[in-house]
Amino acid sequence: MALIANHPERNIIRVQLTQNCVLKDMTPQDWTELESLLDVSDHSKGDCLLHQGDRDLDVIFVLDGILKRAVSNQHAKEMILRFTNERNMEATYASWRLKKPAPFSVFAVTKTRIARLPLPQWVSFIESRPHLQERFEEEVLGIMNGIMAHTITLHLLDAPGRVHRFLRRHPDLFDRMPKKELASYLNLSPETLSRLKNQGKI
Repeated sequence: MALIANHPERNIIRVQLTQNCVLKDMTPQDWTELESLLDVSDHSKGDCLLHQGDRDLDVIFVLDGILKRAVSNQHAKEMILRFTNERNMEATYASWRLKKPAPFSVFAVTKTRIARLPLPQWVSFIESRPHLQERFEEEVLGIMNGIMAHTITLHLLDAPGRVHRFLRRHPDLFDRMPKKELASYLNLSPETLSRLKNQGKI
């Protein structure tokens, strides 16, 4: 990991951060303070950024690439809850507030660059900035609502319907993601996803 000020691509990273759904519209003074807290790191496909059960919890801002939030049962069967890409964030805020371990893992789906900081530092930072805290908490609620809507969709829509919904909501992700990951998210086999595409149904 490296602080932004010491990173060889710091100017690009600063621009990427200003485009983040939570961080946009911060003041220069806010940026100066936040930069001193953020660590930037690069990750390969398959790297685990957060393990289910961890108690050291962070907020993660995606600069490049795609992450997935997933849960596993005792038999290591995985369920993907959501994908996170550039300009978005991942956080275990509810777990931190409840003093609970992380209920899910976060993995890199593609080569990824992130900026992160521990949740205690992040919460301390936003508590003195009510507009930023409100935006962050709205994003957390939006993520939770999105996961609930996706779970319901798996039961209500047929296979083509699930794929079409994903295409409507995430048109920029379909061609960037490993189809095995997408199929798992939609509760389909990779073969079914491929067949639907070959038949012109998606």
